Amino acid sequence: MMRHFKEDRLEWLEFELLTDIPHLKHAVFLRKGGYSVDPFNQLNASYSVGDNPISVEKNRSLIETSLKNGTSHTFKMIHGHACHGHQVAPVEIDSPSTILLTDGLTCATPGIALMMTHADCQIALFYDPQHHVIANVHAGWRGSVQNIYAKTITQMKDRFGSDPKNLLVCISPSLGPEESEFIHYKNEFPEEFWEFQFKPNYFDFWSLTEYQLQKEGILFHHIEVARLSTFTNPNDYFSYRREKMTGRNATIIMLL
Repeated sequence: MMRHFKEDRLEWLEFELLTDIPHLKHAVFLRKGGYSVDPFNQLNASYSVGDNPISVEKNRSLIETSLKNGTSHTFKMIHGHACHGHQVAPVEIDSPSTILLTDGLTCATPGIALMMTHADCQIALFYDPQHHVIANVHAGWRGSVQNIYAKTITQMKDRFGSDPKNLLVCISPSLGPEESEFIHYKNEFPEEFWEFQFKPNYFDFWSLTEYQLQKEGILFHHIEVARLSTFTNPNDYFSYRREKMTGRNATIIMLL
């Protein structure tokens, strides 16, 4: 079960697998406590959905302040601008603050907060405790079809020497099985996905993700899936499928 935290204006969740690891900080920020107004209320972290950019800037400032609390470390926040693809970008201290056309970020440099925004799509946080490498990955159904998680693991192996059996992987709140209806799935999904259809046209992407990760060598007990639906929890999460015009939650991971 994820742990819930509240400080000043903001609320966020942390994963059991990652919470007590020294020199690592992460958070799945809830939509409460920000400056955005309806339909982006309140803590919308995306500039790309039609919200007032001044509100988004103030929201991101709140997030940065929250991350700074309890630590003397300075950091730079880098946002991956997701495009529902399979690109995974390595991040360094001189990387731009927004990396376009990428759904995944990897990093081994302390002091860089990797941020992805989301509304129904999964966010996967990866951590390699042996090589102190992190990744923050956005995956909607298109990302799952393109297996962006496998591409992330490959980059962590090739660039940083990570061994999949050592990786910890946590999956954010996302669209639940009861809301994941795909009536054209035979044209959109490979047949391998069809076994995760638990009733006609509805798919369990939480279990599918566990399957994809284990297929790449991630150990079952190193995987934590939130199993919280963004669609059915409107007070905490933005949901594109529920609202269409809406904001985006922010999920962040960083090495200290």
